[in-house]
Amino acid sequence: MRAVIQRVSKASCTVENQISGSIEQGLVILIGIEDQDDQVAMEWLCQKLVKLRIFSDEQGLMNKSIQDIQGNILLISQFTLFAGTKKGNRPSFIRAAKAEKAEPLYLAMADRLTSLLNKEVQLGIFGADMKIDLINDGPVTLIMDTSDKDNF
Repeated sequence: MRAVIQRVSKASCTVENQISGSIEQGLVILIGIEDQDDQVAMEWLCQKLVKLRIFSDEQGLMNKSIQDIQGNILLISQFTLFAGTKKGNRPSFIRAAKAEKAEPLYLAMADRLTSLLNKEVQLGIFGADMKIDLINDGPVTLIMDTSDKDNF
């Protein structure tokens, strides 16, 4: 699983002029899923995400987690995070998991994050053409990959 995590003041996802998810202070998490991903990888990533200390404390230092601030999450499935760009100019997406595998894992991740935060995670719509509107706070943007845990 590959995640792009953005600390935001607010964010929303719109599909066909309808808002599917909207948050105030928290995280927008773009998640890419590949065939090798499983429940173990998802659990590791969820635990890491809710404990990341990337929110400011009273001294302005990044010492608080999303749990500490009781923040929100907008979770967006994004297969393009596994784009292969080595050959040619048109990206290849063969590393991205097919919908039959990716969608259940995406929904399980949303359920697990909801459980860890004790509040409902907001979602995009899997496979839809989504418009994401956000105010990146900081900006703070991190990238994590469960196949490279030693560097995260």
